[in-house]
Amino acid sequence: MKKVVAMISGGASGLGAASARAIAQAGGQVVLLDRDGARGTALADEIGAAARFAETDVTDETSVETARDWALSEFGAVTAVVNCAGIAIAAKTVGRDGAHHLADFQRSVDINLVGSFNVARLGAEAMQANTPDGDGQRGVIINTASVAAFDGQKGQPAYAASKGGIVGMTLPMARDLASLGIRVMAIAPGLFMTPMLAGLPEEAQAALASQPLFPKRLGKPEEFGAMVNTIIASPYLNGSTIRLDGGIRLP
Repeated sequence: MKKVVAMISGGASGLGAASARAIAQAGGQVVLLDRDGARGTALADEIGAAARFAETDVTDETSVETARDWALSEFGAVTAVVNCAGIAIAAKTVGRDGAHHLADFQRSVDINLVGSFNVARLGAEAMQANTPDGDGQRGVIINTASVAAFDGQKGQPAYAASKGGIVGMTLPMARDLASLGIRVMAIAPGLFMTPMLAGLPEEAQAALASQPLFPKRLGKPEEFGAMVNTIIASPYLNGSTIRLDGGIRLP
């Protein structure tokens, strides 16, 4: 882990911040890519010398290229990409106010799916220059899907479609990048205590926490960070999506 230099999209808060802390605590270095300058700067200051913050729009090619090149100049390499940037829009295909706004659907796909691919592809481009390890490995990409990719609920066509795309591109990306020694994995988290859920009333949180099989609680962001570290440190994990969900199946 001491050789890890990870670009983390959505790294200023939630699962991205948990991933950054986990990697840094294990001895790695992180570059936080996020639009939230205040939170990103604060987290980089908290982590210390092992972290940098780059204000980044994951849907913009030039913005991500600039962040990647800065990561290379600061740390000398990029060995991991962790994609956590994402949004969740709740709207039915046809609801009380009419049809689902097409712009909202496009925005979900642009940020969650296209943004993840944008960071992954530009990260992989940098990884191919790395010196391979004993297995020939040069890097690893970890994208964030969701259990909604498999059992999305009412009001989630945009979110589920974007996360289903993450799952769908995992194996072909791994096949594309195998010759370069770059692995590709995805994590499909269940219900986690992120800023989005933390803003819900306590009774709503309790109702959600009762849904996993075991343990009967919301996931902790640090558990997501631990899974990120496990994937990075496990070279035989490749081309798959891991459900991290307490056994939940959304009704």
